Amino acid sequence: MSFPFATPVARGLTFVFIAAVTWGTGGVVAAVLYRTSGLGPVAVSFWRTAIGAALLVAVHLWRRPSSPVRRRPVVALVTGAGLAVYQTAYYAAVAHSGVAFATLATLGAGPILIAIGARLTIGERLGRYGTAAVLAAPVGLLLIAGGKASGASLAGLVFSLISATGYAVVTVLHRGLGGVDPARTTRSGFLVAAVLLAPLAALEGLWPTRGDALVTVGALGYLGAVSTALAYSLFFASLGAIRATTVSVVTLAEPLTASAIAVLLLGERLTWQLALGSAVLLGAVLLLAHAESRAASDLHLARATV
Repeated sequence: MSFPFATPVARGLTFVFIAAVTWGTGGVVAAVLYRTSGLGPVAVSFWRTAIGAALLVAVHLWRRPSSPVRRRPVVALVTGAGLAVYQTAYYAAVAHSGVAFATLATLGAGPILIAIGARLTIGERLGRYGTAAVLAAPVGLLLIAGGKASGASLAGLVFSLISATGYAVVTVLHRGLGGVDPARTTRSGFLVAAVLLAPLAALEGLWPTRGDALVTVGALGYLGAVSTALAYSLFFASLGAIRATTVSVVTLAEPLTASAIAVLLLGERLTWQLALGSAVLLGAVLLLAHAESRAASDLHLARATV
């Protein structure tokens, strides 16, 4: 299968790794906003998507593409709804259970849901390495959850699983539609997400009620520009080159980043279970990266000998 917007495997792995690390910092920024601004999870998610969408539209208008592209309103609607659910439920999980647990629970469940969804809907096979990595991910998650490093709660777990479901839908959909322009996909998806979140954010409270206004604006700007516009553009571009399951496992770099920052800067406690679980997740990431690179090399060699 070839995709018109596919990127080489090495670049795809790099893209998704950068996106994951950026998302990890975004969870920490959201936790700081809860403490200092009075904004809730839906409001933070709305401002993030609205700012990201505005920046992506501005870039699109500045570039002024010469050739029109075919629009897919159903894809935009599903993408926007999935992004809205994924981000808002994740931020709600952070509010209930802390950055470390919420991020690890969401991204730990993701590979399993994505592997099953990709196998059932687009016929994507796991292979030995994929199976090993998908089995290792929940082991790492259980170790981290067992450490109770961040006051995990049932509500936090439920929101994390809802978030993981939204993430899985978007990932599998765009792997199956790997020829969709990632820039247009990101732009239209976040426009839809912002529209869907606006009324809920208005009910929760759109405006900060305390704290330094400049700090709040700067934090929201970071979430919109870096953790949304940049990160998701890289994420969707990577789906043209590497398997959905591989993407989901490599994005476990996000919980590793979030956990490290939460322990170092937010005072969340480090336990041996958290450290061991993080090592298991990192091993799964490296295993999938190696498998994807080797598969690409084998394909290149096979084509060269034809």
